[in-house]
Parts: sequence; C-alpha cells; structure tokens
Amino acid sequence: MPRPVVYLVYNLLLPVLLLIGLPAFLLKGLRRGGLTRNFRQRLGFFSRETLDRFAGKKPIWIHAVSVGEIFLALKIIDAIRQADPTRHLVLSTTTTTGYRVAVEKESGSLTVIHNPVDLPFVTARVIRLIDPSRLVLIEAEIWPNLVGQLKRRGIPAVLINARLSPRSERRYQMVKGLIAPIFSLLDGVTVPFEIDRARWAGLGVPSERIAVTGSVKFDNAGHGAAAAERQQTLARWLADTGMPATHRILLAGSTHDGEETLLALLSERLRAEVPELALVIVPRHAERGAAIAAQLRDLGFDPVLRVESNRVARDTQEGSPPPTETSRGRIWIANTTGELRAWFPLAELVVIGKSFCGGGGQNPVEPILCGKPVVVGPHMENFRDVVLDLLAVDGIAQVADAESLPTALLTLLRQPDLGSAMARRGAAAMARHEGAAARNADFLLAAGPVG
Repeated sequence: MPRPVVYLVYNLLLPVLLLIGLPAFLLKGLRRGGLTRNFRQRLGFFSRETLDRFAGKKPIWIHAVSVGEIFLALKIIDAIRQADPTRHLVLSTTTTTGYRVAVEKESGSLTVIHNPVDLPFVTARVIRLIDPSRLVLIEAEIWPNLVGQLKRRGIPAVLINARLSPRSERRYQMVKGLIAPIFSLLDGVTVPFEIDRARWAGLGVPSERIAVTGSVKFDNAGHGAAAAERQQTLARWLADTGMPATHRILLAGSTHDGEETLLALLSERLRAEVPELALVIVPRHAERGAAIAAQLRDLGFDPVLRVESNRVARDTQEGSPPPTETSRGRIWIANTTGELRAWFPLAELVVIGKSFCGGGGQNPVEPILCGKPVVVGPHMENFRDVVLDLLAVDGIAQVADAESLPTALLTLLRQPDLGSAMARRGAAAMARHEGAAARNADFLLAAGPVG
C-alpha cells in the first residue's frame, strides 16, 4: 500500500482509537498514580526549565514504553556516555510507572519526559522543541507520525533490541501492507538473535539495515553498589516482618492474576517437605498488591505487603507479628516498582510469572545470571528463542503445566547443587549477549539517515 495512503488511514483512525482508549488510560493512571504529573508534556507542552535543557543540545532522543524498556534504555545510556561523555540525552516514556523509575536517573545531561501523543501537530511541535540528533526506539514501539516527520527532516530513527515474538510476527504479517511502509523508514534495526533478522526483513525493513548485536536485556545483569544496598534493605524488611534468617526463599517474579494463589497453595504443600521454605511474591504490576493480599487472606494465609496504603514500608518500621497458629503461613508481597532485580540474589529458587496464567512469560535470564535456578511454565512465547537456547543446554527447567510444578521445585530444593549447576549452564549459554549495550550504542551513534 502506498505510504501516503497508510498515513491517511492511520491519522483518521488514531483520534478515534485515542478516544476509545482514554477511559482505560485514565483509570490505569489513577490506579498507578502520577497521572497528572507533567501531563501537558503528552501534548507537547514543556516548562521553561525543561525547554532550557533542550536548547542547543541536539540530544539523542530515546523512547522506552514502560519499566522494562526503561531499564534497557538506561543500559544504552550508560554505554553512550562511555563512548561519548559529552552527549546530551532525552528519555521519554509512555507510562507513569516508567516515568517514576526514569526520573530517578535524571541528571544534567539526561532529561526525562512523558512521550507525546502521536498526533501530527503534537509530534511536529515536540521535534521542533527537542531538535534531536536522532531517535532511538527500544524494542518494539514505532510511532508512524514521529518517525515519518523525523524522516522528512533528515533525522535518523533506529530501533534497538527489536523484539518480535512468533505471535507478533503472525499478527504483523496480517497487516503487512499497512506496516511495511512505516518499518521501511527506519534507518537501522538491531536484533538479539540471527533468527530475528529474517522476521524484521519480512516486515519491510531492508536486511542491510539490520544488525545482530545480542540482547541488551541479557547484557551485564550484575548488581552494583546501589543494588547491593537495596538488597540489604529488602533483607532487613524480611527480617522485620518475621522471616527467620534460616529460611529458604522461593521467589515468584513478575506474577500475573491467578499465579499468586497457585503458588501460595503450592508453597503450603512444599513446606510439608521443606519446613524452612518461604514464599516471596513480586507481582508484575505493583498496584495489584492489595488485591493479592486480600485473595490470600481469604484463603487463610497471612500476607505482608512491602507497600501499605501506597506508602513504602520504612526500614525502621516495627516488625510484623509472627503468623498465628491458625494461619496457613505468612507470604511476603513485594508490591514495589523497580526492585525485582534486587530480589534475585536473596532467593534460592525462582519461578517466572506470566508463564502459567496470562501467557507469554517474563524475562527468565536475569535470575539465571545471578546464579539462581529458574523454573518456568508452558507459556513462554515472548521469550521462545531464549528458552530454546537455555533448554538446549539444560540451563532452565520448564514444566508442562501447573500440576508438574511441585515435583520440579521439590527436586531443586532437595538437590541445591543440581539447581546451581543448571544456573551455571544457563549463564554460559547467555554469554553471547555480553557487550550488547556497547554494540547497540556504537550502532546508533553511527546510524545516519538513509536515502
């Protein structure tokens, strides 16, 4: 389909879709908090202070949707700074939770903003105000008006660490006539695996513009001094809320609705064999914490929230009383944003969420690189290539269904050496991704506009 026709259809439908999606957007924003903070930025209006930070800098503009993509963007930013310390950067994000995480890293050379709505008059205004040297999109989100207007101005746009699951590829292929003219505007695309090259080429990106760089997500997932300090904070919270130091932690990471009750009931069964087992749940969406606690309380468990009444528990808070004799056991719910990575070193065993309920899975590599054995469910479609690599070397355990999970966990709890060896094999398989952030930084710094 001719590109002008694609843009005509897109710009006719976009206002309608925005209006339809507005109630859900507002509800989610109110639930997660921070909706009104800098809301005008979404329409292209910035404070004088923010405008002064843009002026004359020709910054690199990096866009990341939410928290997961923000963490990737911050790795890229660190790599850019190592390659060129003088560069100024703008980091935009779509969600309020992403903004909260990103703004903590704001500095003299990094400005954090809310992503503008992809309406032509809004994106044109924002491009004029920021005057970027290039745009860097993280993983999968491509805004047609933003990319098209940059193209007309001769400003390169690159897609970094481009993710495309088989399911997404099938969906894109169904509307290839609409998306290929937009994807072909990209000046460069980096992908984690060789198999991804053909997927993106099949959607309109010229193959010569695609580079295989490894996954930024799996590059250097080690924990620095700040992360170590946060781990100490989490360990103190566990102690203050009644967890003995001798307990062995089963960590349920990035869980979705239905998985918390599944794992709570499972942990009760496992404690009959491993009495010192303790379950810590880190939900994918922190705002679900109170609802999860209510579900577990209705089942007779004694849940403890890291965040009570939207206030993070203070390190100096009084410890919670021990579970009552009638309780089915205490369960810790870490309903905070941005702390998942710090939890992995404290765990003995990790179960990855969204792999039993919801479907698609979450990132299994970070806990493996922390030396922890990882168990996933049958639904890991979003990380299919990674899981296949890990399964090939016995670097991860995947179960066919929830009924098979107790046996897999009990085996690893009874034989810790087995789990440690599995994690080492998994980490070795992921070694190819070391240096991916630096390779991506070099790629985007070298990228120029295509003809």
